[in-house]
Amino acid sequence: MCYDVESLEFNSLRLAIRRTSDPDEKERLQQKLQKLYPAYKPYYHISGFAHPKLLVFTNAKPFEPQLLQWGLIPAWVKDEATAKTIANQTLNARGETIFEKPSFRNAAKSKRCLIYVNSFYEHHHFKGKTYPYRITMKDESPMILAGLWEEWVNSETGEIIPSFTIVTTKANSLMAKIHNNPKLDGPRMPVVLSEGNQNDWLKPIHTDADKKDIEDLIKPIDDHLLKAYTVGKLKGKTAIGNSSEIREEIIYPELGNIL
Repeated sequence: MCYDVESLEFNSLRLAIRRTSDPDEKERLQQKLQKLYPAYKPYYHISGFAHPKLLVFTNAKPFEPQLLQWGLIPAWVKDEATAKTIANQTLNARGETIFEKPSFRNAAKSKRCLIYVNSFYEHHHFKGKTYPYRITMKDESPMILAGLWEEWVNSETGEIIPSFTIVTTKANSLMAKIHNNPKLDGPRMPVVLSEGNQNDWLKPIHTDADKKDIEDLIKPIDDHLLKAYTVGKLKGKTAIGNSSEIREEIIYPELGNIL
């Protein structure tokens, strides 16, 4: 699963700018990003259950960064209470069923997006305790996560709330050693796209072949491209919170060397 991430704009935005080779587009994107800076809060660690706004690029506006709320709210939701409940249940979308599940199938067909993060965190279970790992690209470059998005209109206030979910897939060999929650049906991880196929995730679906192309992107990234290590507690009284210190490695001797 993917419920905790690190999202720092200064690295991710540089990667976003590289998505286009058009100098004019690069300039427009840079200007847009500068306008977003005041509203964008960097997160060294944030839980999806806090429903933060993260930097997202949608297929509708692929070169216009937007701040979307984490926790997808389908357009068919009727009221605010239901929206809050569903948003807690849609932080992730299981990639194998996004074209079938009512909460995701509309977005899977026509509303896909890219989420730029610097890392994600996952807990390892050992003898009744949990140990957090930070997972990032081996070269510490930003990750490009596959996502779905929606716009929900609050009928009570008229407010339009854009939101997103992170698509997940089966774990690669590295994540299978970390993500061992006994309550879940097998280890999972977010779909991490490469720079080369990130724009393919945003392509429209007109035919069954187009849909197959999207489904083919829903797979685990090669584990040799990632690195992982244990960090301090993400929750509880000893949690560091939103601080750069959370990225520092913490050794838990009882774990040994599981990776």
